[in-house]
Amino acid sequence: MHNQTLSYPKTVQDTTVEDNYFGTVVKDPYRWLEDDTSAATEAWVKQQNELTLGYLKGIPFREEIAKRYSELFNYTRYTAPYRLSGNQYLYTKNDGLQNQAVYYIQDGLEGKPEVFLDPNQLSKDGTVTAGLAGLSKDKKYMAIAINRAGSDWQEMEVMEVATKKKMTDQLKWLKFSGASWRGDGFYYSRYDAPADGKALSAKNSGMKVYYHRLGDPQEKDELIYQDPANPLRYYWAHVTEDERFLILSISEGTDGTELWYRDFQQKDAAFKKLFKGFSNNYTVLDNLGDQLLVYHNQDAPNYKVSLVDPSTGKMQDFIAEKSEKLESASIASGKLFLTYLKDACSKVYQYSLPNGKLDFEVNLPGLGTAYGFDGNKDDAVLFYSYTSFTVPNTIYQYNPANGESKIFQQAAVKFNPADYETKQVFVTSTDGAKVPMFITHKKGLKLDGKAPTLLYGYGGFNVSLTPSFSTSNLILLEKGGVYAMANLRGGGEYGEAWHKAGMLDKKQQVFDDFIACGEFLKKEGYTSTEYLAIEGGSNGGLLVGAVMTQQPNFCKVAFPAVGVLDMLRYHKFTVGWGWVVEYGSSEQSKESFENLYRYSPLHNLKAGVSYPATLITTADHDDRVVPAHSFKFAATLQEKHKGQNPVLIRIETSAGHGAGKPTAKIIEEQADKWSFLFYNTGSWK
Repeated sequence: MHNQTLSYPKTVQDTTVEDNYFGTVVKDPYRWLEDDTSAATEAWVKQQNELTLGYLKGIPFREEIAKRYSELFNYTRYTAPYRLSGNQYLYTKNDGLQNQAVYYIQDGLEGKPEVFLDPNQLSKDGTVTAGLAGLSKDKKYMAIAINRAGSDWQEMEVMEVATKKKMTDQLKWLKFSGASWRGDGFYYSRYDAPADGKALSAKNSGMKVYYHRLGDPQEKDELIYQDPANPLRYYWAHVTEDERFLILSISEGTDGTELWYRDFQQKDAAFKKLFKGFSNNYTVLDNLGDQLLVYHNQDAPNYKVSLVDPSTGKMQDFIAEKSEKLESASIASGKLFLTYLKDACSKVYQYSLPNGKLDFEVNLPGLGTAYGFDGNKDDAVLFYSYTSFTVPNTIYQYNPANGESKIFQQAAVKFNPADYETKQVFVTSTDGAKVPMFITHKKGLKLDGKAPTLLYGYGGFNVSLTPSFSTSNLILLEKGGVYAMANLRGGGEYGEAWHKAGMLDKKQQVFDDFIACGEFLKKEGYTSTEYLAIEGGSNGGLLVGAVMTQQPNFCKVAFPAVGVLDMLRYHKFTVGWGWVVEYGSSEQSKESFENLYRYSPLHNLKAGVSYPATLITTADHDDRVVPAHSFKFAATLQEKHKGQNPVLIRIETSAGHGAGKPTAKIIEEQADKWSFLFYNTGSWK
């Protein structure tokens, strides 16, 4: 173990910076670190990275871990094929260590693949990503969304599918937008260009919906919708498959929608309100003639599917609410596919259209996660993916005529899944509720409390954590470690009631659930405090930050990744305002401020306390959870921490919140994480 006392860079404090929240004065001496483009912040980042990378490079087995992870990561990965037109299929493939997956098109399922789009050609280091944003109805053109260095900002281009030729179209300043085609153009969402130097930190407001006609310059695009009176809202437009209806979805944040629609068969094609916001979530799947098929949770906390007559607003159940959470819905092959969660594992059902009759339950291979079932109305064959903690992503070919599945592509990872086992337990939390947790380890594990263990959680935003395979976790499992994933409240595993039980003034319950899961692992002999590490990213970074500040002796190692750590100011940056529906805000009311102040990780670090060995991770282009959260938390932690455990921050350059991160950076980051865990728990064998 590493016991040397580190010499942390001196971070300048400005003790004059303070805010008054309903009579409570809160000092913010490191606010200058919020200016991510200043010379002072850049110098601070350089100093911190030198310290952290120097520490990590001094771990004697770091290179061994990086080498093994490269071997595990180096296997061919595919996504499920999607039929374009005729017998042409589109899919992605990564040969193993390519920074970004490559898009291929081939004639027939046995045809010769041809490169359609190779994002690796867009940058030398793989930090520019390209994704498919929308296919035209005639299947001739594909909108391509490009992100640079991990930023959420998108540029959009158009490619001709047959020739693979890039068209002249160039759109900028899109964010969270797809391209929904109608006629010879598409609808998309964008913001006005931000001020120079503020693209990665300034609050995003005033989203607008435009229609872009193929070949036009962006300045000619038609403004379809804006609402200057409500600048802090999201607006997205989506066209039904037959191009009859245009659906406008409006949201004030990450939860709750309002829907408007245009019926192009009507002479007056103005937008009309379909569902008033923002108490429930609504998604239009498609139309069945004059009626809309809607996936929603109005009077159905576990979600259901209804038929809605937009002219009258009359709604009737199409598929009624069940006891399990309806996690997702899709239409393909003229069928409706519904994916439910049974204790955080997938169950998929196929229904006929337009009558809603149950055809089959899809026969899945075990307790895991299934996704896919996408396609066209006339597809005779579909594909879906299945994964679990010990089963790498496997693609199945599915016949909707008889409900039969067969393996289409199986990943060949260099490990033996038969050596490992997963069990699901139900942990009693502080209020008596049962919280599910998955535990994976080598068969025959000795329950002596000495297994290095990583406990992972999220607990928010209605997000469901379900079983999935991770080559990174094999690093831990191969060394006799334990990986545990907790399905905390705030997530969506058991519907809206489970979500609401961990949001706003009930957020503390999420942290209590997580602590209960950790204590269960100790009590049952899987691990002990000296061998326990905790991890979470984004909202999960908040989880880790809150737990380590509330109970510094709970674990030995903490990994708060791209975390929301300043709960008093999070809503002032980029799209942070969209999370107020989940957290509340410090300016909303005295009660909301006091609730946030009670658990805000930044504001609950105390001088003279020995905190766990901590490796904070963030990225300089993260414009979702701006790096200022992690910068200020690291500076405060280093100032107040008293003990031998290292408290470090690792700041990735030319990277963002996580999506699209190149393979080379993933391998480096994961090797650093596991090295830090094994070194500080003294458990490397």
